[in-house]
Amino acid sequence: MRISTSKSEAMVLDRKKVECLLWVKEEILPQVEEFKYLGVLFTSGGRMEREIDRRIGVASTVMRTLHRSVVVKRELSRKAKLSIYRSIFVPTLTYGHELWVMTERTRSRVQAAEMSFLRRVAGLSLRDRVRSSAIREELGVESLLLRVERSQMGWLGHLVRMPPGRLPGEVFRACPSGRRPPGRPRTRWRDYVSRLAWERLGIPPDELEEVAGRGKSGLLSLGCYPATRPG
Repeated sequence: MRISTSKSEAMVLDRKKVECLLWVKEEILPQVEEFKYLGVLFTSGGRMEREIDRRIGVASTVMRTLHRSVVVKRELSRKAKLSIYRSIFVPTLTYGHELWVMTERTRSRVQAAEMSFLRRVAGLSLRDRVRSSAIREELGVESLLLRVERSQMGWLGHLVRMPPGRLPGEVFRACPSGRRPPGRPRTRWRDYVSRLAWERLGIPPDELEEVAGRGKSGLLSLGCYPATRPG
């Protein structure tokens, strides 16, 4: 395997800044705090807030670009606008969302970005004081946060069913060793999805992997997530 030093960088995943000199022949690869891989921004701290904020910013740029030509254009039907919303805006905003750990701040920001688009499609503004749920019901669109949560449950099922030796499954099952560093405990993706399943689906944490292992039908059979998209 050949490595191009001009196109390669090094990054250490650690809470504290750690210097790591990675040599390729006689050159040292530059060490960075952020690295974009397959369209997703990874940070040395291991958190996803920067990536979620970046996705929201990119989606907002898309909305501004489409604002006059699509979103508020009277000649286009709502059906056409919602088709653009689902095919362009939503994939841009939620790319890589299966790995997100959603805090209340990020949930609020994702919902605000979603409703900014839908409110314009409905011909409303914040001054009209129409609830988000009423706008979604009128347009026949499900909550974007619900879509994200359902996809994360589906990804959990993929991880649980992965055979031994698959790297994503091994990382999912790995338990950190040693003492926890001081400060507030970091929320791991596994703990986040476990809490999500308990709050949304009522699945106890000790039964989550068993239910997820049944595949999509296992989660849908609980009746908490629609099998098809409304509208």
